[in-house]
Amino acid sequence: MRRATAFCRGASRCAASLVLLAGIAGCATPPGDPAERAAFEQANDPLEPLNRRILDFNQFVDRMLLKPVARLYIAILPAEARDALRRALANMKEPVVVINDLLQGEVERAGTSAGRFTVNTTIGLAGLLDIASRWGLDKQTGDFGQTLFVWGAPEGPYLILPILGPSNPRDAIGNAVDAYADPFSFVATAQDLDEIEITRFVLDGIDQRAQVIDVLDDLQKNSLDFYAQLRSLVQQRRAAELRRGAAPPPASDFYADPSKATPSRSPRP
Repeated sequence: MRRATAFCRGASRCAASLVLLAGIAGCATPPGDPAERAAFEQANDPLEPLNRRILDFNQFVDRMLLKPVARLYIAILPAEARDALRRALANMKEPVVVINDLLQGEVERAGTSAGRFTVNTTIGLAGLLDIASRWGLDKQTGDFGQTLFVWGAPEGPYLILPILGPSNPRDAIGNAVDAYADPFSFVATAQDLDEIEITRFVLDGIDQRAQVIDVLDDLQKNSLDFYAQLRSLVQQRRAAELRRGAAPPPASDFYADPSKATPSRSPRP
Protein backbone atom coordinates (compact mmCIF):
# COMPACT_ATOMS: atom_id res chain seq x y z
CA MET A 1 0.00 0.00 0.00
CA ARG A 2 2.85 2.41 0.78
CA ARG A 3 4.38 1.67 -2.61
CA ALA A 4 1.02 2.39 -4.22
CA THR A 5 0.75 5.64 -2.30
CA ALA A 6 4.25 6.67 -3.34
CA PHE A 7 3.43 5.78 -6.95
CA CYS A 8 0.27 7.92 -6.81
CA ARG A 9 2.20 10.86 -5.41
CA GLY A 10 4.83 10.53 -8.13
CA ALA A 11 2.15 10.26 -10.79
CA SER A 12 0.43 13.37 -9.46
CA ARG A 13 3.69 15.32 -9.69
CA CYS A 14 4.17 14.16 -13.28
CA ALA A 15 0.58 15.10 -14.10
CA ALA A 16 1.09 18.55 -12.59
CA SER A 17 4.21 19.05 -14.72
CA LEU A 18 2.35 18.01 -17.85
CA VAL A 19 -0.46 20.42 -17.02
CA LEU A 20 1.99 23.28 -16.65
CA LEU A 21 3.78 22.41 -19.90
CA ALA A 22 0.48 22.11 -21.74
CA GLY A 23 -0.57 25.42 -20.25
CA ILE A 24 2.45 27.18 -21.69
CA ALA A 25 1.54 25.86 -25.12
CA GLY A 26 -2.17 26.65 -24.71
CA CYS A 27 -2.11 30.20 -23.39
CA ALA A 28 -4.70 32.57 -24.76
CA THR A 29 -3.51 35.68 -26.56
CA PRO A 30 -4.51 38.89 -24.73
CA PRO A 31 -7.05 40.89 -26.80
CA GLY A 32 -6.11 44.26 -28.20
CA ASP A 33 -9.40 46.07 -27.44
CA PRO A 34 -9.05 48.01 -24.14
CA ALA A 35 -12.41 46.85 -22.73
CA GLU A 36 -11.80 43.23 -23.69
CA ARG A 37 -8.23 43.46 -22.38
CA ALA A 38 -9.50 44.72 -19.00
CA ALA A 39 -11.98 41.83 -18.77
CA PHE A 40 -9.23 39.40 -19.80
CA GLU A 41 -6.91 40.61 -17.05
CA GLN A 42 -9.68 40.65 -14.44
CA ALA A 43 -10.55 37.01 -15.21
CA ASN A 44 -6.85 36.12 -14.78
CA ASP A 45 -7.30 33.20 -17.15
CA PRO A 46 -4.52 33.05 -19.75
CA LEU A 47 -4.85 29.24 -19.74
CA GLU A 48 -8.50 29.36 -20.85
CA PRO A 49 -8.16 27.02 -23.87
CA LEU A 50 -6.52 24.36 -21.71
CA ASN A 51 -8.92 24.98 -18.82
CA ARG A 52 -11.96 24.52 -21.05
CA ARG A 53 -10.64 21.16 -22.25
CA ILE A 54 -10.01 20.02 -18.68
CA LEU A 55 -13.49 21.21 -17.67
CA ASP A 56 -14.99 19.13 -20.49
CA PHE A 57 -13.09 16.10 -19.19
CA ASN A 58 -14.20 16.80 -15.61
CA GLN A 59 -17.84 17.14 -16.69
CA PHE A 60 -17.63 13.82 -18.51
CA VAL A 61 -16.25 12.10 -15.39
CA ASP A 62 -18.89 13.86 -13.32
CA ARG A 63 -21.73 12.66 -15.54
CA MET A 64 -20.43 9.09 -15.69
CA LEU A 65 -19.30 8.65 -12.07
CA LEU A 66 -19.30 11.49 -9.55
CA LYS A 67 -22.84 12.78 -9.96
CA PRO A 68 -24.50 9.32 -9.92
CA VAL A 69 -22.51 8.38 -6.80
CA ALA A 70 -23.49 11.67 -5.14
CA ARG A 71 -27.17 11.03 -5.92
CA LEU A 72 -26.89 7.50 -4.52
CA TYR A 73 -25.22 8.94 -1.41
CA ILE A 74 -28.15 11.34 -0.95
CA ALA A 75 -30.68 8.57 -1.52
CA ILE A 76 -29.07 6.17 0.98
CA LEU A 77 -28.18 8.53 3.81
CA PRO A 78 -30.82 10.81 5.36
CA ALA A 79 -29.97 14.49 5.76
CA GLU A 80 -29.22 14.09 9.48
CA ALA A 81 -26.67 11.36 8.80
CA ARG A 82 -25.01 13.38 6.04
CA ASP A 83 -24.78 16.40 8.33
CA ALA A 84 -23.21 14.32 11.09
CA LEU A 85 -20.66 12.80 8.70
CA ARG A 86 -19.87 16.26 7.31
CA ARG A 87 -19.24 17.57 10.82
CA ALA A 88 -16.94 14.63 11.61
CA LEU A 89 -14.94 15.17 8.41
CA ALA A 90 -14.69 18.90 9.12
CA ASN A 91 -13.53 18.18 12.67
CA MET A 92 -10.62 16.13 11.32
CA LYS A 93 -9.48 19.23 9.40
CA GLU A 94 -9.39 21.46 12.49
CA PRO A 95 -5.67 20.78 13.29
CA VAL A 96 -4.73 22.06 9.83
CA VAL A 97 -6.81 25.20 10.47
CA VAL A 98 -4.96 25.70 13.77
CA ILE A 99 -1.56 25.37 12.08
CA ASN A 100 -2.40 27.82 9.31
CA ASP A 101 -3.99 30.39 11.63
CA LEU A 102 -0.79 30.34 13.70
CA LEU A 103 1.31 30.77 10.55
CA GLN A 104 -0.88 33.76 9.66
CA GLY A 105 -0.45 35.30 13.11
CA GLU A 106 -4.12 34.73 13.95
CA VAL A 107 -3.51 33.44 17.48
CA GLU A 108 -7.05 34.02 18.70
CA ARG A 109 -8.54 32.19 15.73
CA ALA A 110 -6.09 29.35 16.24
CA GLY A 111 -7.15 29.10 19.88
CA THR A 112 -10.80 28.98 18.86
CA SER A 113 -10.13 26.18 16.37
CA ALA A 114 -8.09 24.25 18.95
CA GLY A 115 -10.96 24.61 21.39
CA ARG A 116 -13.44 23.43 18.77
CA PHE A 117 -11.35 20.36 18.02
CA THR A 118 -10.98 19.47 21.71
CA VAL A 119 -14.66 19.90 22.54
CA ASN A 120 -16.08 18.24 19.43
CA THR A 121 -13.62 15.34 19.48
CA THR A 122 -14.51 14.48 23.08
CA ILE A 123 -17.99 15.65 24.03
CA GLY A 124 -19.08 15.85 20.39
CA LEU A 125 -18.32 12.16 19.71
CA ALA A 126 -15.42 12.64 17.25
CA GLY A 127 -17.18 15.61 15.68
CA LEU A 128 -20.49 13.98 14.88
CA LEU A 129 -22.03 16.69 17.08
CA ASP A 130 -20.97 20.34 16.89
CA ILE A 131 -21.07 21.12 20.59
CA ALA A 132 -18.38 23.79 20.19
CA SER A 133 -20.63 26.08 18.13
CA ARG A 134 -23.27 25.93 20.85
CA TRP A 135 -20.61 27.10 23.28
CA GLY A 136 -19.67 30.09 21.14
CA LEU A 137 -16.62 28.55 19.46
CA ASP A 138 -17.46 29.43 15.87
CA LYS A 139 -15.98 27.67 12.87
CA GLN A 140 -12.81 29.35 11.55
CA THR A 141 -11.06 29.18 8.19
CA GLY A 142 -7.41 28.51 7.54
CA ASP A 143 -5.57 26.70 4.76
CA PHE A 144 -2.05 27.02 3.37
CA GLY A 145 -3.29 28.73 0.22
CA GLN A 146 -4.68 31.43 2.48
CA THR A 147 -1.40 31.48 4.42
CA LEU A 148 0.54 32.06 1.20
CA PHE A 149 -1.89 34.88 0.37
CA VAL A 150 -1.22 36.50 3.77
CA TRP A 151 2.51 36.14 3.15
CA GLY A 152 2.12 38.01 -0.15
CA ALA A 153 2.55 35.12 -2.61
CA PRO A 154 0.85 35.73 -5.99
CA GLU A 155 -2.01 33.41 -6.88
CA GLY A 156 -0.98 32.79 -10.47
CA PRO A 157 -3.47 32.17 -13.27
CA TYR A 158 -6.87 30.55 -12.91
CA LEU A 159 -6.41 26.81 -13.34
CA ILE A 160 -8.82 23.89 -13.57
CA LEU A 161 -7.26 20.68 -12.30
CA PRO A 162 -8.34 17.24 -13.53
CA ILE A 163 -11.03 15.84 -11.18
CA LEU A 164 -10.16 18.37 -8.43
CA GLY A 165 -11.69 21.30 -10.31
CA PRO A 166 -11.12 25.09 -10.21
CA SER A 167 -8.00 26.36 -8.46
CA ASN A 168 -4.80 28.32 -9.11
CA PRO A 169 -1.11 27.47 -8.59
CA ARG A 170 -1.00 29.05 -5.12
CA ASP A 171 -4.04 27.12 -3.88
CA ALA A 172 -2.86 23.91 -5.58
CA ILE A 173 0.43 24.15 -3.68
CA GLY A 174 -1.49 25.03 -0.53
CA ASN A 175 -3.70 21.95 -0.83
CA ALA A 176 -0.66 19.72 -1.25
CA VAL A 177 1.04 21.22 1.82
CA ASP A 178 -2.15 20.87 3.88
CA ALA A 179 -2.41 17.22 2.88
CA TYR A 180 1.15 16.52 4.06
CA ALA A 181 0.74 18.60 7.22
CA ASP A 182 -2.53 16.94 8.23
CA PRO A 183 -1.79 15.02 11.47
CA PHE A 184 -4.40 12.38 10.64
CA SER A 185 -2.78 11.73 7.24
CA PHE A 186 0.63 11.54 8.90
CA VAL A 187 -0.56 9.02 11.48
CA ALA A 188 -2.40 6.95 8.85
CA THR A 189 0.74 6.75 6.72
CA ALA A 190 2.98 5.97 9.71
CA GLN A 191 0.66 3.19 10.86
CA ASP A 192 0.16 1.81 7.34
CA LEU A 193 -3.53 2.71 7.44
CA ASP A 194 -3.74 4.24 3.99
CA GLU A 195 -7.11 2.57 3.39
CA ILE A 196 -8.66 4.70 6.14
CA GLU A 197 -7.17 7.89 4.69
CA ILE A 198 -8.36 7.02 1.18
CA THR A 199 -11.85 6.30 2.53
CA ARG A 200 -11.84 9.68 4.28
CA PHE A 201 -10.77 11.44 1.08
CA VAL A 202 -13.42 9.68 -1.02
CA LEU A 203 -16.23 10.35 1.47
CA ASP A 204 -15.26 14.01 1.70
CA GLY A 205 -15.29 14.32 -2.09
CA ILE A 206 -18.68 12.61 -2.42
CA ASP A 207 -20.17 14.77 0.32
CA GLN A 208 -18.83 17.98 -1.26
CA ARG A 209 -20.27 16.98 -4.64
CA ALA A 210 -23.63 16.17 -3.02
CA GLN A 211 -23.78 19.60 -1.37
CA VAL A 212 -23.63 21.45 -4.71
CA ILE A 213 -25.54 18.99 -6.89
CA ASP A 214 -28.59 21.26 -7.33
CA VAL A 215 -26.53 24.45 -7.55
CA LEU A 216 -24.37 23.14 -10.38
CA ASP A 217 -27.41 21.74 -12.21
CA ASP A 218 -29.11 25.15 -12.10
CA LEU A 219 -25.90 26.89 -13.14
CA GLN A 220 -25.47 24.64 -16.17
CA LYS A 221 -29.10 25.05 -17.22
CA ASN A 222 -29.25 28.83 -16.84
CA SER A 223 -25.78 29.95 -17.94
CA LEU A 224 -25.00 31.05 -21.47
CA ASP A 225 -21.37 30.16 -20.75
CA PHE A 226 -21.08 27.69 -17.88
CA TYR A 227 -17.30 27.92 -17.89
CA ALA A 228 -17.21 31.71 -17.50
CA GLN A 229 -19.97 31.75 -14.89
CA LEU A 230 -18.27 29.02 -12.85
CA ARG A 231 -14.96 30.87 -13.02
CA SER A 232 -16.55 34.10 -11.79
CA LEU A 233 -18.33 32.45 -8.87
CA VAL A 234 -15.28 30.46 -7.81
CA GLN A 235 -13.00 33.49 -7.90
CA GLN A 236 -15.46 35.65 -5.93
CA ARG A 237 -15.97 32.96 -3.29
CA ARG A 238 -12.25 32.36 -2.89
CA ALA A 239 -11.52 36.09 -2.64
CA ALA A 240 -14.03 36.33 0.22
CA GLU A 241 -12.44 33.32 1.95
CA LEU A 242 -8.95 34.75 1.68
CA ARG A 243 -10.03 38.03 3.29
CA ARG A 244 -12.39 36.30 5.75
CA GLY A 245 -15.37 38.04 4.18
CA ALA A 246 -13.82 41.51 3.86
CA ALA A 247 -14.11 43.30 0.51
CA PRO A 248 -10.85 43.61 -1.44
CA PRO A 249 -9.37 47.10 -1.80
CA PRO A 250 -10.20 48.83 -5.10
CA ALA A 251 -7.52 49.04 -7.74
CA SER A 252 -5.89 52.37 -8.52
CA ASP A 253 -7.92 52.63 -11.76
CA PHE A 254 -11.15 51.34 -10.17
CA TYR A 255 -13.21 54.29 -11.43
CA ALA A 256 -11.68 54.38 -14.90
CA ASP A 257 -13.75 53.31 -17.90
CA PRO A 258 -11.69 50.56 -19.57
CA SER A 259 -13.44 51.22 -22.90
CA LYS A 260 -11.95 54.69 -23.07
CA ALA A 261 -8.33 55.44 -23.53
CA THR A 262 -6.69 57.46 -20.80
CA PRO A 263 -6.55 61.06 -22.01
CA SER A 264 -3.04 62.37 -22.40
CA ARG A 265 -2.20 65.40 -20.33
CA SER A 266 -1.15 68.46 -22.26
CA PRO A 267 2.16 69.89 -21.17
CA ARG A 268 2.02 72.84 -18.86
CA PRO A 269 2.70 76.17 -20.50
